[in-house]
Amino acid sequence: MRIVHTESSCGWGGQEIRILTEARGMLGQGHDVCVLCPRQARIFEEGPAFGVPIVALPIARKSLSGILAIRRHLASLGTAIDVINTHSSTDTWLTALALELLPRCPALVRTRHVSAPVPNNFSTRWLYRRASTMVVTTGNALRDELIRINGLDPKRVVSIPTGIDLSRFRVADVNERAAARARLGFSPETFVVGIVATLRSWKGHRFLIEAIDRINRGGFEKPLALIIVGDGPQLRVMTEQIDALGLAACVKLAGNQKDVVPYLHALDAFALPSYANEGVPQALLQAMACGIPVVTTDAGAIAEIARDGSTALVVAKQDAAALAAAIRRLADDANLARALAKAARDNVILHHSLEGMVTAMGQVFRQALAFQREAA
Repeated sequence: MRIVHTESSCGWGGQEIRILTEARGMLGQGHDVCVLCPRQARIFEEGPAFGVPIVALPIARKSLSGILAIRRHLASLGTAIDVINTHSSTDTWLTALALELLPRCPALVRTRHVSAPVPNNFSTRWLYRRASTMVVTTGNALRDELIRINGLDPKRVVSIPTGIDLSRFRVADVNERAAARARLGFSPETFVVGIVATLRSWKGHRFLIEAIDRINRGGFEKPLALIIVGDGPQLRVMTEQIDALGLAACVKLAGNQKDVVPYLHALDAFALPSYANEGVPQALLQAMACGIPVVTTDAGAIAEIARDGSTALVVAKQDAAALAAAIRRLADDANLARALAKAARDNVILHHSLEGMVTAMGQVFRQALAFQREAA
């Protein structure tokens, strides 16, 4: 198949990484794949490292020029293109409208990466029910909502969570773990909590920072550290919170990292206290694949991989006290931590491999192409 991805976002996080990882997997299966994005987008810079062809178009905002740019590019490809996979709201609208200007329309697959509600107005119903051949979500909870609230045909909505490269995200041996902690300046006695996430408000970093402060003030018997991997719009607010609480000595801001595996290998616990907009988070799957016990919430589709007391400790959203108590529980009960980590890793291996995701997306693209040909 000849597959074109579009992405209007200029940010960098799990969504953009999934696009490039999936595209690389499809290329490895012999498909022809490229990504259309704004020139200023981070994905434009990162694409070559993934071996994915990238084309810059002015699609960062909804505009007539963006519609025409997509239309011209697709027309230049002739009739060879089979599927267009859109990923954000802006590029989905631009692409859907551009396809209205073409004599032959490829199948349009809309991937929804987040759990934010989809409006149920006339224009959005057209976009999801008519313009889009199929819709992919990153969790069953998101799929169910689109069917129940937005009235989408169940046959045309498929849940495919992000797959994890299990050859990279694996349990560290003793030497790897010691080396990872030493590089980051953590002593063997330190209990290290970590989070890997773009610094957005709904990821819940501020509640995690407050939880660390509560644990410190509660007379924790070990040295305690928090490492935050990621960058984003909440950096200044978080830095001010860390300074105000006097936590600069135990909270490390690591920024964006091309390879997060060494950071995961240094952790005793992983926390993701999101309270909105989640599918099945890639970072949570990565931590689980590395055998790190997890504390999280039930935001979005997280509950599909984080079952309280089985594969994770699940706490109430926006509740720093509950988060602190769960982290302390992992620190105090090594047997519980090991059991949760093993069960979570076993689940990731069984249901969330990279190969499984790529295969499932290929099936969706072929199904969308069949639907499109039936309608022609």
